[in-house]
Amino acid sequence: MTIKPGAGGTESQDWASILLRMYLRWAERRGMSAVVLDETPGEEAGIKSATIQFSGENAFGLLTGETGVHRLVRISPFDQAARRHTSFASVFVIPEVDDRIEINIRPEDLRVDTFRSGGKGGQNVNKVETAVRITHIPTNIVVGCQAERSQHKNRELAMKMLRSRLYDLEIQKRQAHTDKLDASKLDISFGSQIRSYVMQPYRLIKDHRTKFEVGDVDRVLDGDLDPFIRSYLMAKKTKGKLEVQPDDDADAA
Repeated sequence: MTIKPGAGGTESQDWASILLRMYLRWAERRGMSAVVLDETPGEEAGIKSATIQFSGENAFGLLTGETGVHRLVRISPFDQAARRHTSFASVFVIPEVDDRIEINIRPEDLRVDTFRSGGKGGQNVNKVETAVRITHIPTNIVVGCQAERSQHKNRELAMKMLRSRLYDLEIQKRQAHTDKLDASKLDISFGSQIRSYVMQPYRLIKDHRTKFEVGDVDRVLDGDLDPFIRSYLMAKKTKGKLEVQPDDDADAA
C-alpha cells in the first residue's frame, strides 16, 4: 500500500499520516503484519509518502477496496483562524508479486542510490548509508526502502517493491484494450474519491460507493475499518460493480 497526500501542503500531509496510522492500527487489530518499508516525512508535520507491506490471510483481498482518494473535512490545527479545511490523500494497493512470476529486470536499467536513513530508529541509523532508492530508468518508477539497518536487506525489499510495480504496469498494459472504464464502474485510479471523513460541522465517515456510513469517526481512524471493508466486498459481490456516488458533502469544503 502506498499513501500520498494531495495538494494542500501541511494539512494534506498530516491527513496522509493519519491514514497511515489508521491502516497500521487496522492490521494490529486483525493480528496482521504491517511493515513500513518507506516513509518520507513532511517539512512541518505529516508525511509526503509512505509504503506499507501487509502480510496475512487475505491481506490484498481485504485492502483492495481502499484504493482511491480519501477526503478529510475538519477544523485545521494548523490554521490560527480555526477555519474548516478539506484535505485529500491517495491510497494505492497492489499485490506482492509471487516469486514464481518472472519479471525481467536488467541491471543496466537500474540506477541505485544509497543514503543515510532519516527519522527515528536508533543510534546507528544516521551513521551509515543503509537506505536504498532504486530508479527503473525505462519506466521512471522509483522505489525506496529504509526499514532495515542493513543496506543489503533494504535493497532486497526495494527490488521486491519494484517487481510488484512492474508487474502491475504490465497487467495494466495487457488489459488496457479490453478493460476500458465505464462511467458506472468503480474507477480504481488515484482520481476516484471513495470515502469522506467529516469532523466538522458534524462527525460522519461515508463511503460514496456503498453509501455505508458511520458516526464514530475516532473509532474508525483508530483502525476499525472492517465494517467498511465488509460492506464494499458484499456490494461488489452482489452488484458485480460499484458506482462512485456524487459527493453529498460538497458544501462542507
